[in-house]
Amino acid sequence: MRISVTIFLTDETITPTRLARELEQRGFAGLYLPEHTHIPVERTTPYPMGGELPPEYSRTLDPFVALGQAAAVTEALTLGTGITLVAQHDPIDLAKQVATLDHLSGGRFTLGVGFGWNVEEAADHGVEWRTRRELGRDRMALMRALWSPEPTAYEGRFGSVRASHAYPKPVQKPRGPLVGPRTLMGGAAGPKLFSHIAEYADGWMPIGGRGLTESLPVLRTAWAEADRDPGALQVVPFAVLPSSGKLAHYADLGIEEVVLQLPPAGEEDVLRILDEYAAYV
Repeated sequence: MRISVTIFLTDETITPTRLARELEQRGFAGLYLPEHTHIPVERTTPYPMGGELPPEYSRTLDPFVALGQAAAVTEALTLGTGITLVAQHDPIDLAKQVATLDHLSGGRFTLGVGFGWNVEEAADHGVEWRTRRELGRDRMALMRALWSPEPTAYEGRFGSVRASHAYPKPVQKPRGPLVGPRTLMGGAAGPKLFSHIAEYADGWMPIGGRGLTESLPVLRTAWAEADRDPGALQVVPFAVLPSSGKLAHYADLGIEEVVLQLPPAGEEDVLRILDEYAAYV
């Protein structure tokens, strides 16, 4: 089982380059970074985990810039977003960012995508909350057109692009209906999410990994109904606080990668936790 980590990197935490080097030296598989462009002060959306919103949400580094730094100082560490709020991006710009990072890292990038929870943040990006999932789906399709081997036009409900020359291309080759980097979708289990995963992702990033015994058969059914390769489905539990029993349970379910949660802390505290987590690598 590959052991990766995620962390809210901020202007107050360990740096991307220091963390990436330490992860690779200890044998960790990958680094995933979250995204929040800003947190409006006047908030009505409750924090999903309950209580006050932790301060690191408003201090997150741009994940693509931070992962670019991490790529430059490592050779094997995989790099991912967990997750990119696709609906909050211009898809033509985002397609270029993703392809460039994947190209410069030698194909080490995983695009984690999701639909978000902060209504105010999304609204400032012009996102209408009730249509955010379809907007994200549309933008992913537009990006796949730009990543395609040949110039490909796309006309969607929310956007379009002419058949265009767009380089670099992501390193990973087309597979089934997918073009572009490895793509994992975050979100709670449900028929709509699972249908989107089966349509345009390589797999699922369930936060915490609870309930997988019940959810996985449902996801596999949706995957099979979409005529996807049964052996290609990837499930990557995300932001997990590890224990030997929990990781053994994931292994029994056929899971090959788990992403452990690091605290949004300074170098000394993060490295201490990494040393503790190294027992699972």
